[in-house]
Formats: sequence, structure tokens, C-alpha cells
Amino acid sequence: MSLFFKRAGSTDATAYVTQRSVGAKGSARSVKRDEALRHSAIWAGLRLRADLISTMPVDVFRRVNGIQVETAKPLVLESPAGPGTSYVEWAYSTQVDLDSAGNTVGIVRARDSFGLPSMIEPVCIDDVVVRSLKGAVTYSISGKTYQPSEVWHERQYTVSGVPVGLSPIAYAAMSINGHLSAQEFAAGWFGNSAVPASHLRNTAKTLTPTEAQGVKDRFKASVSSGDVFVTGNDWEYSMLAAKASESSFIEQMSFSINDAARFIGVPGDLIDAPAGGSSITYANITQRHLQLLIINLGPAIVRREDAFSRLLLPRPRYAKLNPGALLRMDQQSRYESYEVGIRSRFLPPSEVRDLENLPPLTPEQEAEFARLFPAKQTPQGAQA
Repeated sequence: MSLFFKRAGSTDATAYVTQRSVGAKGSARSVKRDEALRHSAIWAGLRLRADLISTMPVDVFRRVNGIQVETAKPLVLESPAGPGTSYVEWAYSTQVDLDSAGNTVGIVRARDSFGLPSMIEPVCIDDVVVRSLKGAVTYSISGKTYQPSEVWHERQYTVSGVPVGLSPIAYAAMSINGHLSAQEFAAGWFGNSAVPASHLRNTAKTLTPTEAQGVKDRFKASVSSGDVFVTGNDWEYSMLAAKASESSFIEQMSFSINDAARFIGVPGDLIDAPAGGSSITYANITQRHLQLLIINLGPAIVRREDAFSRLLLPRPRYAKLNPGALLRMDQQSRYESYEVGIRSRFLPPSEVRDLENLPPLTPEQEAEFARLFPAKQTPQGAQA
């Protein structure tokens, strides 16, 4: 995605962002999204965020006399891109765009009776150019111009005066380049295309090219067949490829993984990033997920809820994503929390069974509970 905006002249914002992310001297090239996905931490971070946010159920509510009442979801939150498509797939794709490019764009193909979008076809963000001239914004998608009313545009990581969000991948170009360069270096080294695999040197004399080629051919023939190579006492053999661990590419790989996790906005330990000697412990898995939800995913969830509520629903309806699946606890913790909820009259048993995907109690089951756990009597004779 690129942006052209009028200041002292038309400027490509992708180059503008990249220039500031790698330094004025241009010490590193810009990184395309498909190249960045070769970085394992970028892929894992984007997948983690999109997996979790896209699978959170989205519900629609309105307030009646101050009470929150759930209402039917519009079709655009069931099959956003039209029949045969799912909300989960659409939400995953658009969330990857938001987290990697700072923007997601789609073409509005249909509207409902309220004039709101009812079908949004997502487009490849790399094919989108946004132009802003004297406050008027237009979109060019695959060479065709669209007006804002024809386009669905969500954004995050925004700055004042720029109608598009910033791209984390553009800003992370230096770290990503370092990781990709280290990968290429390792592949070239161990593939024996970057440096010789070994060094066979005669310490007694200088060989002519013909002699050197003859020794090389004998050595390769012996090694390739697993045979013994016999020499005098004036030869030295160095395995250069075995010294690859002495290079700095291992440290570069470890550093760039943690750096990429910070740019994408995920905890490094959740994508198996090296801990570097430090560790974070949690009392249970629920605490870990709660930290992930509050610090890393919470703002992105609120932005999506706001976009759905403002642009897809008639007022006073509003959308909410339900992170309950993310905060799902282990069985013992769930049952303990249910017990507290029932005893404090916060949760009725029927809702608890529904949460556990169990049918309502039958009359026979209710009678069994009453027989096994009879109601206690107070000193005055009344039931407790």
C-alpha cells in the first residue's frame, strides 16, 4: 500500500516510512510483505493475533431503558464478502492486513436499506494506492479509481495528518533485513556456495595448478566414496564450513526474532522466541491469556468494535467481540468460578450448564440433587 499526499510535492509514503526506518543513508532496502513473511517471528506473530481476534464471536447489542439487549446480527457480520464466505475467514485476512500494513481495504459491493455496507470484498493491500490532495481522498485499486463511499477502509497505527495507518513491516525493515540476510548467509555457507567447504594445504611447497587439481580430484574421489585418503606429513586440512557457528548470524537470528515480536505486538514467549536468560512465570494459563488480551490484543479489539459499530450498524446498535474463548480456564478453575457465581447469586445453574455445552437439568436430575443435597434449615425453621 502506498500513499501520495501534497506537501512540498507528491511523495510516496512507503518510501517515506522506509527511509526513516532504515536511516537517511538508505543502509537497508525496503522489505515487501511476502518477503517479511519468510521471517518466522513475523509469520507467527501475525498468525497468533489474527487467529485469536478472528475467532472471537461478534455480537450486536442495543440499550433499552439502560439495559443491554442482544439483537440480530446483520448479514455483513455473518458473510461479509457475500454468500459462501465466512466472517472468520474475512476477519482473519483483514486482521493480517491491519497488523502487517496498518490498513485493510475492501470494495463495497452492496448496501442495505440503511445505506450501510452489506457486502465488502477485501482486496490485496499491496494493490491499493491512497491519494490525498487538499483534504480529498481517493483510492486506486489495481489501477481503477474509487471514491471513499465505495471503499471499506480500516486503519491502525495512525499519525496526525496522514489518512493511512503506518506499516509495522516498513518500520521493522532493518530487523527483518538482518534476519533474512542471516538466513541467506547460512544457506549459502552450508550449501557451500558462499565459501569453500574446506581448505587442503601443502605446508612444504607451492603446488602448480595441475598438481593442485590432481590432489583435489583424488581427495574428492576418496571422500565421496567414503574411502581413506592417504597423504604424507606435509598436508593440513581445515573444515571451513564447520566454523560457521563462530559467525554472528546465530546472534542476529535470535535478536531479530525478539525485535520482530515487539514490532508486531506479541509476547516473544508465545511465538517461541529465545528468552535470553530471563523468564516470566504465571500462576495459571488464565493469567497468561489475560496479559495477552489486555496489553497486546485489547486495543486492536476495541478498534475493530468501533469500526463495526460506526460503519456497519444503524444507531444505537453496537458490536462487541467476545474474548471468552481466549480466557477459557482449566476445568478445576472453571468449576470453582462457577461455584462462586452460583453461591453469590450472580450466575444461575442453567447458564452455567449452557456455558459448558450441557442441556438443562431434567426433572429427574433436579429431584436427585434435592434428595442428595436437601435445603438446610435455619434455627427458626425456615429454609436457608
